[in-house]
Amino acid sequence: MIPRTAAETVKMLARGYPVVAVTGPRQFGKTTLVRAAFPQKPYVSLEDPDQREFAQDDPRRFLGRFSDGAVLDEVQRCPALFSYLQGRVDENRRSGLFILTGSQQFGLLSGVTQTLAGRVGFVRLLPFSLPELQAAEQAPTDLDELLYRGQYPPLYDRDVSPLHWHADYVTTYVERDVRQMVNVQDLTVFQRFIRLCAGRTGQLRGDGRRTHW
Repeated sequence: MIPRTAAETVKMLARGYPVVAVTGPRQFGKTTLVRAAFPQKPYVSLEDPDQREFAQDDPRRFLGRFSDGAVLDEVQRCPALFSYLQGRVDENRRSGLFILTGSQQFGLLSGVTQTLAGRVGFVRLLPFSLPELQAAEQAPTDLDELLYRGQYPPLYDRDVSPLHWHADYVTTYVERDVRQMVNVQDLTVFQRFIRLCAGRTGQLRGDGRRTHW
């Protein structure tokens, strides 16, 4: 595991807030980060259909299992939990009680800001930074290779082609996250829109300078 500089920020916030929320797109290493930072806490993924059904049907009893808090992964999948989390943290009054992660930033933020305002510290996790890769001696030495490979964590701990991985990532993003947020009727049109946006990034202007979007 490549150490993340965000780990210290997460631990610091857990000393001052009863809830810490780690947000960011899929495959940025949120789960790996929080499980490594809080190994003593029980871990529950709301992507698990059984756990999600339990949390939706009986959120009070679901949270009642965790007297010392827990890591709740992909918590935006069960919005009903947020109000019950508020009651738990207000009653308990301990820092670092619950650690939340969410891939859909808007879904997580909307629930947190409505019910947990003032009780939660936020960390937005990004892909590996160049200093993180350099410290782990895994940074590509060639700029073109770095740009081609990217800095998503799975590309550094799996034997997978960046070309194939990025294509699969876009497909997963469109099929799962986008459809959960908005009602996309025609995925082909949306994928074309994504390609057009990507094509506008970093193009050269008429004077040879790069544009920034």
